[in-house]
Amino acid sequence: MSKRRKEANGVPTTVADPGLRLSQAAPALLDFSSILSMVLGGCCLNVWAYEQLLNMNARIGSALTFSQVAFIALQGLPAFLTFPAGSLLPRLKPRQVPLQDWAVQVLLLTTSQLMNNWAFAYKVPLTILIVFRSAGLAVSMIFGFVLAGRRYTIMQVVSVIIVSAGVILATLARPTSAPKKQSAVMTEDDVHTYTIGISMLVTSLVLSGFLGLLQERTYKKYGPCWKEGVFYTHFLSLPVFLFLIKDVRQGLSSLSDSKTSHTSALASWLILAGNLFSQLICVSGVNKLSSQVSSVSTNLVLTARKAISLCFSVWWFGNAWNAELGLGALMVFLGSLLFTVSGPPKNKDKKE
Repeated sequence: MSKRRKEANGVPTTVADPGLRLSQAAPALLDFSSILSMVLGGCCLNVWAYEQLLNMNARIGSALTFSQVAFIALQGLPAFLTFPAGSLLPRLKPRQVPLQDWAVQVLLLTTSQLMNNWAFAYKVPLTILIVFRSAGLAVSMIFGFVLAGRRYTIMQVVSVIIVSAGVILATLARPTSAPKKQSAVMTEDDVHTYTIGISMLVTSLVLSGFLGLLQERTYKKYGPCWKEGVFYTHFLSLPVFLFLIKDVRQGLSSLSDSKTSHTSALASWLILAGNLFSQLICVSGVNKLSSQVSSVSTNLVLTARKAISLCFSVWWFGNAWNAELGLGALMVFLGSLLFTVSGPPKNKDKKE
């Protein structure tokens, strides 16, 4: 243990350095472990309920996105309201972050969520969707290089190339779950539909990468106001769904139709409720994590979560699988691990 010199009645003595106390370290460790529990546990449970809902109705995407946004916004609203003296109407509390900064993130978040939820209706299997979205690491690195002036080591570049190649391999593999009696060969219409779905995922990936960078900059500039971020990015998204009200109605009504959902109405609505509560836990954990670490580090945690979700999806739902998809997924997750152990990114303006 390190020691320091101290004068006592003119006589130098040595006093042991007390170091970091457990009472000081424990709250930080518990806080970080709770964040990881929220991200890993909440997000994995969310994916399970998400896949259940998609299997009931592949076109429930708009209704599901609206339900998630409305639920998170409404449960957070009371914490951001204040009742001024002499006024019967509540007002929103002063913000740490200017409204226009949140507005840009709202556009990116809503569009990204809709693209993800719509892709399943275009014959993109959830296994592909999970692997594909893990490429957020590569997108974060590109944005960090171009927009944040970061520089990366050779090992980091190689790891992202591995991730990208894995995503491409998994995308081209596209396992089919068609019965053996039916043809497993994709028709021209299937290829066209699948291409549209993949294009949606590409768009969502780019928007998510840009959103992560904006969140990182916002929290660095205004402090870790992640609760405000969760509320405003969802609350300000609600008007967007006025343009999708027909799709939202169709999706919600399908939950009460046992012929469409292939389960009872009560069970369908309970699964939706589970998805909403787990989405709240997941979003809170991700935003809290983003307020404390870089967007690349956040993507690494999310990649680990997606690996768990992928394995569970194949095991629980019996989703289609093949060697190419397996190899692609392995490349994605190993590439992410390689990026983690290769060290932090270098800043452009850092002096050697």
